[in-house]
Amino acid sequence: MQNTLVAPVGVLGFGVEGQSTFNYLVRNGIKDIVIMDKNPVKLPEVPAGINVKVSSGEYYMDGLKDCVTVVRSAGVYPMSPALFKFQMNGGLMTSQIQLFLEQTKSNKVVGVTGTLGKGSTVSMISHILTKCGVNNEIGGNFGVPALDLLETETADRVSILELSSFQLMTLSVSPDVGVVLRVSTEHLDWHQSVEEYRDAKANLVRWQKRAGTCVYLKDAEPTAKIAGESPAGTKYAVSLKDGPSAGDGDAVIDGATLAIDGEKLYLSDCKVRGIYQLENMAAATLACKALGIKVANAFEALKSYETLPFRMEFKGEKRGIEFFNDSYATRPDATIAATASMKRPFALILGGSEKNADFTELSQILVNERPNLKRIALIGATAERMLESLKQAGLKAPANIFPTLEEAFADSLQIGEGGAVIMSPACASFGLFKNYKVRGQVFDKLVADL
Repeated sequence: MQNTLVAPVGVLGFGVEGQSTFNYLVRNGIKDIVIMDKNPVKLPEVPAGINVKVSSGEYYMDGLKDCVTVVRSAGVYPMSPALFKFQMNGGLMTSQIQLFLEQTKSNKVVGVTGTLGKGSTVSMISHILTKCGVNNEIGGNFGVPALDLLETETADRVSILELSSFQLMTLSVSPDVGVVLRVSTEHLDWHQSVEEYRDAKANLVRWQKRAGTCVYLKDAEPTAKIAGESPAGTKYAVSLKDGPSAGDGDAVIDGATLAIDGEKLYLSDCKVRGIYQLENMAAATLACKALGIKVANAFEALKSYETLPFRMEFKGEKRGIEFFNDSYATRPDATIAATASMKRPFALILGGSEKNADFTELSQILVNERPNLKRIALIGATAERMLESLKQAGLKAPANIFPTLEEAFADSLQIGEGGAVIMSPACASFGLFKNYKVRGQVFDKLVADL
């Protein structure tokens, strides 16, 4: 183990990631550990010889005074006055992803970030590699915590990390292959500004080696700007035939067709729905190309790829109505992308918890560019604000606020035979549901019970 960790070592945040960090420290012989969390801490069984201090409650950061090194969990904001003072006094701060990238013995590491499509893209990369016989594992923000990957690591393995801005914010080492998907704005209830959010994303590729590869979307300006910070010697661009780059990229999306190196993949031959998935497929294929996979083999693998749960998931047809579960759409741009794929007249279920997102663009696109949107049912804390935004955009379709998803679903059934119902909320689920998964499960049951 590199000498990055000087004891006593603090574990800052004791959720799933923090508990993984604790286990990692115990495995690596760290004898003095300080656990800090605002919530009450339930300690696992502590092996003999390990000294653990716990600092919880409102003043949990007071535990920093007992630490030389601290491993920050992703959800803990790194620019707090307490952490700044800790580092000014000689304290060392690191993170799970930093430790993993410093110590990994994986053959290659692929890192994926972006505002949209991270989970789908890492699972596509894994699917392609598995179909092509390449040993691989997913971790980070999706799959298992990154430090758990070190336990089972082999030199022939490709490690695929989904990385959020929270995880990237203090990173000073980058993966071999960096994939930057569409980046807009997100988490402004946590980040101080859009600039800070995008700057955090840039750490994915900012520290790449010359031998590395950067995959990015050429027509998405913030993404292209981030890719410009990568010193990688190989850069693969995804471009849109009808976008600003006029298809001048290594992967070209033309309608529902993806072309790379003379090979073509037709969305109609795939199991996934949603034309926006072609960007994820393009990025996944180029990442695998960087790992030595032939494009033709990657395309063949993608034909059998099935979408992740609650990501524009087709739930079947009942009473002549198609149902789509897009509960994972917790941002306006995710809903914009999902609704672009709707062919039938459709009813849309929108709304959820408040993250101070701007609904102006979403409202304008729904009103002006989705002529087949016939009714809207709104739920959650954002419902009134969304309805006002839709009205300002000139909404003519019926739109009503409902206290529960069940009532919104019942209203949406009025779309009738030949129509579709899509739940793509553009908001997180808190308040009404524990998380987007529970929201998705409730929607699934409503469909199943029809």
